[in-house]
Amino acid sequence: PSTIATQVNGVAEKLKGLDALANERIWHVLYWTLSGGAGVQYASWAISAIDVALWDLRGRRAGAPVWRLLGGSSGTLRLYASTAVHRDPDVTAEVALRMRSAGFGAVKLRFGRARVEVDLEVLAAVRAAVGDSIELMVDCNQGWRMPWDTARPWDVERAWQVARRLADLGVYWMEEPLHRGDYDGMAELRRRLGGAIRVAGGEMTREPYEFRELLQRHCLDVYQPDCVCTQGITGLAGLARDVRAAGHLFTPHTWGNGIGVAANLHLAAGVAGVEGSQWVEWPFDPPEWTTERRDYPLRSPLAATGGTIDLGDAPGLGVVLDEDVLEQTTTGRATFH
Repeated sequence: PSTIATQVNGVAEKLKGLDALANERIWHVLYWTLSGGAGVQYASWAISAIDVALWDLRGRRAGAPVWRLLGGSSGTLRLYASTAVHRDPDVTAEVALRMRSAGFGAVKLRFGRARVEVDLEVLAAVRAAVGDSIELMVDCNQGWRMPWDTARPWDVERAWQVARRLADLGVYWMEEPLHRGDYDGMAELRRRLGGAIRVAGGEMTREPYEFRELLQRHCLDVYQPDCVCTQGITGLAGLARDVRAAGHLFTPHTWGNGIGVAANLHLAAGVAGVEGSQWVEWPFDPPEWTTERRDYPLRSPLAATGGTIDLGDAPGLGVVLDEDVLEQTTTGRATFH
C-alpha cells in the first residue's frame, strides 16, 4: 500500500549515514520514528520491510545465510502443509492424503465456514482418512477480522466447546481460538485444556508490549508472529529467545509470498530450530495455492523435499528477486476486493 511506501521513503533520510549492518541500532530508529505516526499495522510493515532487507544485505556481505548469522546450527526445518481452501469433507480428506504421500508429517486445516459444526465434520473426515499417521492443526481464525466480516470472535466458553471436540480428534494445536487481545480468555482456555491441545497465536499481534502480556499471562503454547509484518527479524529474534526460555514453541506465520516465507524460515532456523519450532508453516494448497503462485516475486520458487526444507548456505536469504515481475506488479494502492 502507498502508506507503507510513504513511510519507508520518509524514514530513509534518518537512516543515511548509519552503518547498514547495525541492525539493532537501525531497528530502534525505525521503531521510535514510525510507531508513533500512522496506524500500528502500517508502521510495523514498514519497519519489517526495511529490517528484513538489511538482514539479507548483512548476509550477502558476510557470505553467510541469515539463519547462521542468527546463531542457528542447522538450516533444516520440518514443514507442515498449510491449507486454506474450504472443500467438502471427502475432498479435504483426499487433499490430506495427498499431502501425506508428498512427505508432510503435519497438515493445517482452516475453519471459518458458516457453521463450525461443518468445520468439525471436515476435520473428522480428515482424521478418519489419515488415522494417526500425521499431525493435524486447526486455524480457528478468531484473532482478527476482514473488513466485511462483522461476526464477533468466539468467547472463552465457545472456544472451550470447540477445543474439547478438537481434543477428541487429536489436534496438535488450535490457532487463534480467541481475539488476539483477549489475554484473560486465552489464559483461561489454556488452563482448562491442561496441555491436551496447544493454544497458538500471535500472527496479528504487533507491539513488543503485547507479546510481553502474552508471555507474562501464560496465554499461548505456540507463538506465531510473522517477521515481514511484525517487528522484522531483529525484533522477533529476541522474542523467540524469550519464548523458548519460557518453554514454548516459536514457529512463525509465513502465509504470503516467497520473500516472507524465506525470511520467516531463516528466522525459525536461526533462533528455534526443529526442537524449538517442531513444525513451520509451508503455505501450500494446490491447485489454488501452488509454490509457483506463492513465490511469484522470486526467480525460482522455494523448494522443499516433502515435509522438510534445507535452507542451505547461500548468503542472505538465499533468494533472487525477479525485478521484471516486481515492476509489473507494483501498485500504489491496496484494496480488499
